Amino acid sequence: MPRQQYQDRLDELRDDVLYMSELVAERLRDGLTALEEKDDRLAEEVIQGDGEINRMYLELESDCIDLFALQQPVAGDLRFIAASFKIITDLERIADLATNLGKYTKDAENDVFPDVDVQRIGDAVLDMLEEAMLAYAEQDVETCYAVADRDDVVDDLCSTASETVVRDLIQRDQADEGETEALMTDISRLLLTIRDLERVGDHAVNIAARTLYMVENDDELLY
Repeated sequence: MPRQQYQDRLDELRDDVLYMSELVAERLRDGLTALEEKDDRLAEEVIQGDGEINRMYLELESDCIDLFALQQPVAGDLRFIAASFKIITDLERIADLATNLGKYTKDAENDVFPDVDVQRIGDAVLDMLEEAMLAYAEQDVETCYAVADRDDVVDDLCSTASETVVRDLIQRDQADEGETEALMTDISRLLLTIRDLERVGDHAVNIAARTLYMVENDDELLY
């Protein structure tokens, strides 16, 4: 393959990864909105939209494999393709977590802990995702480190939210068996929501770590 055609394929891969990230961010944003507004219609759109992300992931995975196998890239190009391959995996998993938000919305019965600010956590991890993809697009090392630093803030928010749920549960008056079962189901769903959002932040850090490795051949953030 002529050099220019090869470079065009690399540029196309970058553009496609960025486009996939935009769709995933949109799914996550819609999942958070559905959860906040208890919008079953929007939740269903998020759930049904996961198939599009999965198809895109498989297509990009195939593109990466072709570039590995047919072009035998070296040095910077090899790191770029390898990083892109890993990043699309993180994006696909974030989309799965957004789908979970849609399912939680449809299953939720009550707003059991209004004092737990799920949207604040969601906004924080969405910002992390967008910053991580900006770092990838612009090969920005400083932003990679900034994303990693923000993960500590998100972890603290999630830890505080989970502790609030458990503390409030302990302090609640006892209810009858049926009410207790329903309450525990809603609490479990809320704790899963918090956990899933924390995992989105972890995937954003993974993207930043792969980008740092791509740009600087530096594995400091990889774990």
